[in-house]
Amino acid sequence: MIHLLEDFCDFLTDSPTSYHAALEISERLASLDYTPLVMDKPWKLEKEKKYFVMLEGSIASFILPKKKPTQMSIIGSHTDSPALKLKPHPEFHKSNMQLVGVEVYGGPILPTWFNRDLAIAGQVIVTNKKGEKEKHLVFLSDTPLLIPLLAPHLDREAYKKGLVFNKQDHLAPIASLKEEKLDTPYLEELLRREITFEKLLDFDLFLVPIDPPRYLGKDHEMLASYRLDNLTSVHAALAAFGHYKDPPTHTLPLGLFWDHEEVGSSTRIGAASPFFEDIYRRIVSFYGLSQEEETIARHKSLCLSVDVTHALNPNYEKKYDPNHSPLLGGGVTVKYNANQRYSTSGFGAACVAQLCDQLDLKLQKFANRSDNPAGSTVGPLFATKLGIETVDIGLAQLSMHATREVIACQDQIDLTALLTYFLLREEK
Repeated sequence: MIHLLEDFCDFLTDSPTSYHAALEISERLASLDYTPLVMDKPWKLEKEKKYFVMLEGSIASFILPKKKPTQMSIIGSHTDSPALKLKPHPEFHKSNMQLVGVEVYGGPILPTWFNRDLAIAGQVIVTNKKGEKEKHLVFLSDTPLLIPLLAPHLDREAYKKGLVFNKQDHLAPIASLKEEKLDTPYLEELLRREITFEKLLDFDLFLVPIDPPRYLGKDHEMLASYRLDNLTSVHAALAAFGHYKDPPTHTLPLGLFWDHEEVGSSTRIGAASPFFEDIYRRIVSFYGLSQEEETIARHKSLCLSVDVTHALNPNYEKKYDPNHSPLLGGGVTVKYNANQRYSTSGFGAACVAQLCDQLDLKLQKFANRSDNPAGSTVGPLFATKLGIETVDIGLAQLSMHATREVIACQDQIDLTALLTYFLLREEK
C-alpha cells in the first residue's frame, strides 16, 4: 500500500492541471494496453479489448465484454480543481514590476493563494514553421510567481475586521522586476524557453501551487497537497482499471473523468456535454443492441460518482451536522441531500454499503446542516442524462478548495479497494 500512496503522490505532481491529468491518465492506460481512440475518426472496435478516449482535459476508458453488454459498471469523477486562470492579455506593468492578470476559476479559498510560489501551467496553441497548429502542455515551475499580501502595518483596520480581497485589484501575481516594458511579452519569452514555435495563437493557462505533496502526522497517516479535490477519486478509479486483466462477459466497465466540474460542467467536455453519450452510442451500435436491450442494460447499471466531501474540522464543529460528520480515516463516505444536490438514493447507498460489507471496509455518511445548502457533483447531471442509478461517494477531506488540502492515507487505500472490487465483482 506504500507503493499505492507513493504512486498517488507522483500522479499529483505530474497533474498540475486537468490537461496534464488527462495526459497522465492516457499514458498510464496506454502502458496497460488500452488503445487510444479519437472522437472525430471512425472507430474499429473489437470485443475483449480495452480503450480510452481523450478530449482536452476530459478522458474516458472502457473495456468491451465478450458478449453483448447487459449492464454497466461506471465510475465518474472530475479532473479539474479551483485555480486562478490567466486572462487572454495577461501581461501588464506597474512601477518596476511585471504582473500577470488572472481571473478566478471555480471557488478557491483565495487567502491560501497569497504569498505562495505559483507556476504557470496548462495548454498552449501555437504554429510551427509550416504554419500548422500545434498543442503543447507546459508547466513553468522554474519561474514561479507570487501574489503579495499587504502587510498589517499598512491597513491595521482591515486586519482587525478580516481581510476582504477584490478579485480584480488584489490577485495579480508579481512575475518579474523590470524598469521598462519588455520587448518580448513576458509569457511568450517564458514559453520559448520551453517549446519551439513560430507564433503563439492562444492558451488555457493557470496559476498552480508548486508545493509538493507531503505526508503529515506522527506515522505519516495523512497527506497534504493541492488538487486532492478531485485527483483522489481519479487515481483510485485509474488504479481500479489497472487491475482489470481478463475481459468481462456481459458487464461494460466505464471510467469517466470530466473537466470543468468546478465551473458547473456545462461545457463541450463537461459532465453536461454529450461526451459520454457519444461514446456510449458507438458501443451500443457496435454490439447491435436493440432499443429494448439497451434500455434494460441502462436500468441494470450502477454509477459511482466519486468526489471528495467535507471531513470534520475540529476547530469548526458547529458548522457540521453532528450525526453526519465524516472523520479523516473513517473510511469512504456516501453523500446525501434531500434536494438531490447529490444523486444518492436509499437503494444506491445500499449497493455501496453491501460492497463495503463484503470487503470489510468502514463506511461513513455525510449530510449538510439543514441551514446550509449543499454543493453538488457530476452525479446528478449524469443520472439525469441516461437514468442510470448513481451514488455520490468519496473521501472526506479538510480545507476543500485550498491550495493545501488534507486527507487520511488509509481512506485513499480504502477507496481504491472499493472501486477495484466494484469493477471486478461477479456479474449478476
